[in-house]
Amino acid sequence: MLLRFRLANVRSLRDEHELTFVAPGDESGARRAVAEEPGSGVPELKEAVPDEPGATEPSAVARRLVLAGDRSVDVFPLVGIFGANASGKSNVLAALTDMRNAVLNSYGRWASYDGTVRVPFALDAEVSDEPSFFEVDLTLDDVRWTYGFELGSERVEAEWLHSYPRGRRQIWLDRDASRQKEYQWPGNRVRDRSQLERRTRPNALLLSTAGTDNHPQLSPLFHWFRRNLWLINPEVERKHREVFTAKELSGRRARRITELLRIADLGITGAEVVQKGGEGPEVKLVHRSAAGEVAFDWGQESFGTRSWFALLGPLLAALDEGAVLLVDELDASLHPRFAAEVVRLFHEPQANPRGAQLIFTSHDPSVLTTPSGGRLLEPGQVWLTEKGSDGATELYPLTAASPGEAEDLMKSYLAGAFGAVPALLEGQIARGLMAANEPEREFEPGRC
Repeated sequence: MLLRFRLANVRSLRDEHELTFVAPGDESGARRAVAEEPGSGVPELKEAVPDEPGATEPSAVARRLVLAGDRSVDVFPLVGIFGANASGKSNVLAALTDMRNAVLNSYGRWASYDGTVRVPFALDAEVSDEPSFFEVDLTLDDVRWTYGFELGSERVEAEWLHSYPRGRRQIWLDRDASRQKEYQWPGNRVRDRSQLERRTRPNALLLSTAGTDNHPQLSPLFHWFRRNLWLINPEVERKHREVFTAKELSGRRARRITELLRIADLGITGAEVVQKGGEGPEVKLVHRSAAGEVAFDWGQESFGTRSWFALLGPLLAALDEGAVLLVDELDASLHPRFAAEVVRLFHEPQANPRGAQLIFTSHDPSVLTTPSGGRLLEPGQVWLTEKGSDGATELYPLTAASPGEAEDLMKSYLAGAFGAVPALLEGQIARGLMAANEPEREFEPGRC
């Protein structure tokens, strides 16, 4: 389960930012196990007590996650990132996939590169030359882990791995390319250390090497990245997702896919799958009509129907596997009520028994509320992006705006109370267009 993600100098995010799944008021629960092992000289933080003054009420949708050492933390099953067009919200998801790709591919696929593969902040030459920073806090088998690295243009500048099995930090890996001895292994916990050092190139992550070589201790973390952080973009690889969902119609998820198509009020009653050799399966969705049921060729389906269908396969796979799913523009080609139902799937424990998580982006604030006026998302689940005059994205939580308990989040967001909306006056586009359409006055001598 993902607890938080930190980054800096990645795409449009120049400064250090953090996206967290930890419920507000329970940050101490996520960070309380930060003491070093005995003898380090670092004091242990005070453990939070739920009923102490200033403690917040438990979240209605966050799940209590019990960590090793009898510590616990409230974690949201999903967060949404909202902002104006080109504000950088998609870049947060892209940064997560950049981190995933570096872990999975730097050992096996970066060998042909002179340096690393990264996308630093491009609007400041000094910043773009600095390392890009990535770090995640996650849990594996109820143990919290922190893993991160810094990528320079030519090499991995730093890499670190910490574990918290008994509420105290254990440093498993400390890599710093600026030191004479690049690798340090406090506690000597990791096996085959010398071999890992020899096999890891300067422009590759050691975790990538370990995972590719099936290292017995480090492979589980490598495979966490392989099984998580799947990105769904409405304009990228949709055909691939359509084929994936079509194949699932012949497997154990067929009944649920058909049911979700049926209840989506698209007039669909079923689906037919025709195998076409090496071309992959061909899908025909069956529609109701006055004359009975009719199967449409795939090309006749609307863009919205195809988008919903392409989402279902990865969505159900994530729920079944307890994975972290990234969906860019959740509302793209989907009615807001479809988007709301996706949110409810992750909130509902019976539909999401394995603790899958979702990070989505949207610029449609209607997903913040229910048709009856209630809140579909808690303020702690809402993150906002704004782009400054220098082109850098600012990522911040809605809780920073301290919304009232009964405040209508959608209305306040549209009114600009929380920021993260276009700086556009009513009628400004029309006035600008009319001004651009006016014929230019010819120069007349003696007239200024």
